[in-house]
Amino acid sequence: MLKIEGVHTFYGQIEALKGVDLHIKKGEIVTLIGANGAGKSTLLMTVFGNPKPRQGRIIYEGQDITDVPAHEMVRLGIAQSPEGRRIFSRMTVYENLQMGALPTDGSTFDEDIREVFRLFPRLEERRNQRGGTLSGGEQQMLAIGRALMSKPRLLLLDEPSLGLAPLVVRQIFDIIREINEKGVTVFLVEQNAFHALKLAHRGYVMVNGVITMTGAGRELLDNPEIRAAYLEGGH
Repeated sequence: MLKIEGVHTFYGQIEALKGVDLHIKKGEIVTLIGANGAGKSTLLMTVFGNPKPRQGRIIYEGQDITDVPAHEMVRLGIAQSPEGRRIFSRMTVYENLQMGALPTDGSTFDEDIREVFRLFPRLEERRNQRGGTLSGGEQQMLAIGRALMSKPRLLLLDEPSLGLAPLVVRQIFDIIREINEKGVTVFLVEQNAFHALKLAHRGYVMVNGVITMTGAGRELLDNPEIRAAYLEGGH
């Protein structure tokens, strides 16, 4: 479904991604783990078209999308829930979800918003509340819900557990699994290696802009190097 081939991405003269190769099959959850500053978010943003890679190609469903503008990605069936949520803080929950549905023709809006409210009952309770007044967990739910309103085939999630309480983290990851089971392919960038690898079909490890390891999620979870580096010595 998605192929990233030899991608080099720069910020000015600084090379953030150094020849990244990665692929995601339809129906998978694939996670990318790594330390802070490894280049994980840069890769997700590069897939979405901002920044553009200086070298390499990004292929989505057989189409080269390397030079497709970011604002056209949603119409291709790719949606992103960015790091830091970036909801519209002055808009209500309902208005944020309306914004997510703008790229669609609106014919299934009522059905789509009912599904988002089913996945995230708290959002229905808060539907008339401004986004900026929600808790961190509720804002993350809203960011994912807004992305789902565009009816994506590929969902890019950037650090969905960041700053959330453990109970909320488990809820978010359970919902990601359910979204995937309903047919949405997921590319998950996450610092919480334990939850990410437990959830993912496959995983990649990134160090300083380079993919250093790949394998099945459970396989990486049991790898002593991964446990030592990313799972606090295995605990």
